[in-house]
Amino acid sequence: MAPPPSFRLRFTKEAAANLAALEGDPSRAKRLKAVRKALGLLEQNPRHPGLNTHKYNSLVGAKGEEVFEAYVENKTPAAFRIFWHYGPEKRDITIVAITPHP
Repeated sequence: MAPPPSFRLRFTKEAAANLAALEGDPSRAKRLKAVRKALGLLEQNPRHPGLNTHKYNSLVGAKGEEVFEAYVENKTPAAFRIFWHYGPEKRDITIVAITPHP
């Protein structure tokens, strides 16, 4: 049995739309599975080595939060990334976007 999540994931409207678009496209089932796995890892440990999490300097959160980039895929054309920040509450992670690597 998996341990309880360490963080609660919250989604911006953009991130929720990104996820819904993946869920609505059967041709992207493999990518959706990878996104869900990465979200699960993020929920448990945002510093999980498989996520290769690092600060993303080109974005800031709505209230000036530091934004981080986590890998969904690696060494894949148009590899997907999850952009996120801590907050608004303690133990919350806000998913800003789920998108191909810029």
